[in-house]
Amino acid sequence: MILDGYLQFTASTTGDLPTTGTQNSSNTIDLGITSGIPSSANGGGARDIGIGDDPAMKLLVLVTTAFTSGGAATLSVALQGAVDNGAGAPAAFSTWYTSPVYTLAQLALGAALFDMDMPRPPQGIAIPRFVRLLYTVGAATVTAGNLSSYLVLDRDDQIYQGTNNAVMGGYPAGITVAN
Repeated sequence: MILDGYLQFTASTTGDLPTTGTQNSSNTIDLGITSGIPSSANGGGARDIGIGDDPAMKLLVLVTTAFTSGGAATLSVALQGAVDNGAGAPAAFSTWYTSPVYTLAQLALGAALFDMDMPRPPQGIAIPRFVRLLYTVGAATVTAGNLSSYLVLDRDDQIYQGTNNAVMGGYPAGITVAN
């Protein structure tokens, strides 16, 4: 898996720490085309990167520091997109898809959240120039925890061996592989 600095939703090396309410990812990915064909004003030519089929761009949201809370905090992640406002900046963002609500127990170190291929925008929503993630914390304030989020071409997808999406395996329980 190759992590591209231009395709990361997380702007810092430590990751995003959503604590309460809603928080945007620390980086917005600009899919604008500034030269070549097709092009438009202010690099607003949006590229449709969804449904690429074999391989498709994928969302990768990883818990890089386990989440803690004084209560029973929850987290959901939403993918949002926006067209160019005509001045080279995002217009209003539209939410395309939202993950399930993850409990504090599911936000363990190494957990992979929101595993899905990059989708096309829902019907009636224009192909965006800008994409970002929106983190929503519910029930209680998060006191620690970090997420690193990217668009990647190949994600390390394996069967999970646990209920918290943090332990990847590949073999069903009871299989022993001799070395």
